[in-house]
Amino acid sequence: MRLRNSLFPGVLITFLLFTACQSTVKESGTLLIYGGNIYTVDDTQPMVEAVAVKGNTILFAGSLSEAEQYKNDQTQLLDLNGKTMTPGLIEGHGHFMGLGYNELNLDLSNTSSYQEIVDAVAERVKTTAPGEWITGRGWHQSKWKEMPSEMVNGFQTHDLLSAVSPDNPVYLGHASGHAGFANAKAMEIAGLMGLAKEGINKFEVEGGEVMRDAMGSPTGIFNELAQNLITKHIPENTPIKNVQAFEMAVAACHRNGITGFQDAGIGRETIALYEEMKAKDKMKIRLYGMLTGGDKELLNEWYKKGPMIDPDNLLTIRSVKLNCDGALGSRGAWLLESYTDRPGHFGHETLPMNFVEETALNGLQNGFQVCSHAIGDRANREVLDRYESAFIALPQLATNHRFRIEHAQHLHPEDIPRFAQLKVIPAMQAIHMSSDRSWAIDRLGEKRIKEGAYMWQSLLKSGIPIVNGTDVPVEPLNPIASLYASVTRKTLQGTPDGGYEPGEKMTREQALRSYTLDAAYGAFEEDIKGSITVGKLADFTIYDQDLMKVAEEKLLNTEIAMTIFDGEIVYTMGE
Repeated sequence: MRLRNSLFPGVLITFLLFTACQSTVKESGTLLIYGGNIYTVDDTQPMVEAVAVKGNTILFAGSLSEAEQYKNDQTQLLDLNGKTMTPGLIEGHGHFMGLGYNELNLDLSNTSSYQEIVDAVAERVKTTAPGEWITGRGWHQSKWKEMPSEMVNGFQTHDLLSAVSPDNPVYLGHASGHAGFANAKAMEIAGLMGLAKEGINKFEVEGGEVMRDAMGSPTGIFNELAQNLITKHIPENTPIKNVQAFEMAVAACHRNGITGFQDAGIGRETIALYEEMKAKDKMKIRLYGMLTGGDKELLNEWYKKGPMIDPDNLLTIRSVKLNCDGALGSRGAWLLESYTDRPGHFGHETLPMNFVEETALNGLQNGFQVCSHAIGDRANREVLDRYESAFIALPQLATNHRFRIEHAQHLHPEDIPRFAQLKVIPAMQAIHMSSDRSWAIDRLGEKRIKEGAYMWQSLLKSGIPIVNGTDVPVEPLNPIASLYASVTRKTLQGTPDGGYEPGEKMTREQALRSYTLDAAYGAFEEDIKGSITVGKLADFTIYDQDLMKVAEEKLLNTEIAMTIFDGEIVYTMGE
């Protein structure tokens, strides 16, 4: 009995030591990343030496010595070799299938004159059967280095285009997506040629404009809702082309370090395509879809069944996109005062404001975020007014609404603080300032530009985050260009010295947050992505240089070296 009792303490100590050792054994990671500058966008530890990943989840972020405890023989080691890593970048406002189709159709985003557009179409005609439509997108007359001799309301006319494409209907979307350019054959199919002397009822479109010359004939430019006069005649895309465009869009995201994409306006067919791609394991991107507000039947269906929040974090639908005005370039943005370069013209209200309020109420009652496109100062004010009315009507449902205004490009100074007061998130694409500011002053004049255009720092200081992005295919997907614009407020050519309205620049930290954690917040996803934090998804973007410290004049040269999605390397530069 004595012997047994004397042995018990030793056995107990041995057991406790064994248990203690077992409890300190760490989980093993599938991937260990180290050897570079790792910016976490996590305020508790802004930079770390290493990150351990298990499957698609961040297991550890901290010192290299601690991270090595998560390593075993099967752990993949990734030495950054001095490169820089951040959380995976999120495109905060773009058009995913537009990105894909821009790769399939005529991409006119780099054209610098009307003649280049004509030449591109003439080349495409050579390989296109007579009668087949030629479509494309990306031209922007305000960015041309030379202007055609014949113009109406600041736009080209169709004559040169029609001359090179007599047997093919052609429709070329403006970069903004808010206007389009048709040739004679396309207008003939639409029944719009020869109407100048017949009464012009077909030219009258509420919320849009068919531009006409002094003789009353259409010039080929169709603004805002008038585009439907042409586009309704363009054959629908085939299922095969849709899949091709989807796959090309995914690949483009990976090349650009984009792991999340907020898709601004999708309809029934696109949703079905996305669900098919997910079922076939082709959804190698995290899509946050906004239902198109143009389909009321679709909205009502979703209001009844509620948001779709994907447990796999690949395809989530919990918001509605409304198009409330046009674009500044096409003079479709809805203004409080008329355009400086077109007196008497105020742009277009492209959606009744009572529908905005109705949608805001429906959104609050059914759990949907509302995201309204508004570029002009009047459109922004009207949308804020309608949101506010809904919040007052349903205060108990408006505590965490995260309603957004997409673009928020030109604001009346009195409306700037209202975003923070109402907790409305501005989703602003910094690259628009870089591309548009040099000519936007012609539209708005100096006073309105300086007091209310691209007011990033003013909005941030008011206490509201900004969601960044490119509005692709309006602008190229390249996030580096948008980050450069965010912190320099310069054109991509590096002008002017000091940047436009330099007081509104973002800091580099603010710019990175706008593409990561703040973008995730704008989609209710800050708990699963947007920072390199234990427990979040293992999505990372790796750059060939330190974009947080490199000299400003070299920032634009930064390239995406690698993209990691769901814990797997999906893109490596040069491979």
